[in-house]
Amino acid sequence: MNKLELISALKTEANISKAEAAQVVQIFFDHMADALARGERVEIRGLCSFFVKEYKSYVGRNPKTGDKVTIRPKKLPFFKSGKELKERVDSPKERVDSPKEA
Repeated sequence: MNKLELISALKTEANISKAEAAQVVQIFFDHMADALARGERVEIRGLCSFFVKEYKSYVGRNPKTGDKVTIRPKKLPFFKSGKELKERVDSPKERVDSPKEA
């Protein structure tokens, strides 16, 4: 599922316009991204959590030349699935109301 498919599903399930659904999705994504940029953890109970890992600077090597290169410190977002999501994905039976792929 991509962003447009999510918007379409929200439009149908919530019985709202496509523009309203797109706005809701964008607001949700913006708030998540802003929270992560501030170093906060985003937790959606039963589904997943997003968090930021910080990496210190270190000396690496250029694979082509073998020269030493200083890698700057960085922060990267990570995703961790929740227990219920893991169980749902691993479940052998499909949901009755889930759309079939063509």
